[in-house]
Amino acid sequence: MDSIFLGTISKRMKSKKVTEGSHHGFMKGKSCLINPIAFYNKMTGLVDKGWAVDVVYLVFSKAFDSVSLNILIDKLKSTLEKWIVRLVEN
Repeated sequence: MDSIFLGTISKRMKSKKVTEGSHHGFMKGKSCLINPIAFYNKMTGLVDKGWAVDVVYLVFSKAFDSVSLNILIDKLKSTLEKWIVRLVEN
């Protein structure tokens, strides 16, 4: 059931272009561990070209604990099919 659910959500998100190509978390073939390496590579490449680079680090770990479930469900409704949203809501 988990693989069907994940597969359906992944296909829907890809077709709606919810995530960008640079997104690594929970994407098939893209490890979360590779993301910092890709980011570092991009930033050092810009510095090598003489560009000024500023980086701001944000911690979102508490944000997901404080987001209302109703707000999350409303956002999902605009992106996913109704039956998927009901599964997440339950």
